[in-house]
Amino acid sequence: MTPPDASDHRWSDLDRPPLSAVALRRALVREDSLWTSLDVVPSIGSTNSDLAGRAEDLPEGAVLVAEEQTEGRGRLDRRWSAPARSGLFFSVLLKPTEVPVEKWGWLPLLAGVSVASALSRSAGVDTALKWPNDLLVTVGGEERKAGGILAERAADGVVVGIGINVTLTEKELPIPGAGSLLLAGAVSTDRDPLLRSVLRSLGQWYGDWRASGGDPAASRLQEAYVAGCATLGRTVRAELPGGRSVTGEAVAVDGHGRLVLATAEGVQQPVGAGDVVHLRPGASTEGTRGTGE
Repeated sequence: MTPPDASDHRWSDLDRPPLSAVALRRALVREDSLWTSLDVVPSIGSTNSDLAGRAEDLPEGAVLVAEEQTEGRGRLDRRWSAPARSGLFFSVLLKPTEVPVEKWGWLPLLAGVSVASALSRSAGVDTALKWPNDLLVTVGGEERKAGGILAERAADGVVVGIGINVTLTEKELPIPGAGSLLLAGAVSTDRDPLLRSVLRSLGQWYGDWRASGGDPAASRLQEAYVAGCATLGRTVRAELPGGRSVTGEAVAVDGHGRLVLATAEGVQQPVGAGDVVHLRPGASTEGTRGTGE
């Protein structure tokens, strides 16, 4: 019998131990919690695709975590990949049926606030948000993307996928200019407490937002997003669907979660969908695009 390849063995990298689904369920799946189930799989194509395919039969609060994604994807169908157990790759199912559908666009921004605030506390890393869904950290004085969020409609709810680079080294980064919590000097890269912190933060922010009927002002979500958004105050180029683009200073995030650009023509242009590139010095335009969920 041929022995298994050491690189495929679950204990082959003791610096990257596997997550314990039992321990995570014990800590997070409670009667007073948003989270109703939590599964950890060793490998999967995409947690978002899998959870979305089962959304109709699952209750709100289902969590699917993968140690590795083989077909991970981000916005605009960008591919995303990372070594097994080098990060947190998971999706959650939310069904905010009491919130008007037109306010569901706040969910990826809500997830961003939740992740950034949790990692600042649990990893000791200064984090910022690039509109609409990227998590930025600072590595060697340079802004780099260490995570991203992808929200997709599914059945009567939304699946929110989150990818966070935790222990990726410089050699393992998918593109030059990407980042990880390790490279940003995190005080802890233990994925178990990091995941617990992120899910607890997400549950708290989501509960407050839902209790307010999805009002981003009353739930303080809009205020928190604006305070942590690295895009505001910078000159950016928004690449819009259809091949169009608009350049201007990012001056606000409005009540619909759209980025408002002040153009050279004196027009305030709201952007609700598209890809944003930071143009001012101090931001790596490559490192903030296409390196995560």
